[in-house]
Amino acid sequence: MKKIASFTVNHDLLDRGMYVSRVDGDVVTYDVRMKKPNGGDYLSVNAAHTLEHLFATYARNQKDGTDVVYVGPMGCMTGFYFLARNSMSAARAIELVKGAMEFARDFVGEIPGNSRKECGNYLSHDLTGAKAIGGEMAKVLESWQEKDLQYKE
Repeated sequence: MKKIASFTVNHDLLDRGMYVSRVDGDVVTYDVRMKKPNGGDYLSVNAAHTLEHLFATYARNQKDGTDVVYVGPMGCMTGFYFLARNSMSAARAIELVKGAMEFARDFVGEIPGNSRKECGNYLSHDLTGAKAIGGEMAKVLESWQEKDLQYKE
């Protein structure tokens, strides 16, 4: 079988940040890398779940929220995929992800979509952990620019 694109990225060179993973038609997949791959420190399932609720809620409530296709954690628990229509500029995608991380960092209140009716695992949340991840990533992305979106080779 053909190797998928994400398995061709050299994870030994990958660090925290935001990268263009692939472009499929009008959809851009961004790799929002929150942890150093194979570094021994990974996202906890509960914190990632809460961050997913906060990130998706923030992203889809922006003026260009209809351009957001998907927000969710990677199986390796080192980051999230953020998929957006290519009508959203790369600069705007960076701004939106940074804003989502700041939103998570500063979030106070009830986690959006956190009821049995709204969520398939509503007891699996960690707001404190999600806030910490958001704070760390907001710092990483603070001066991130379009030129930084390319993987190192």
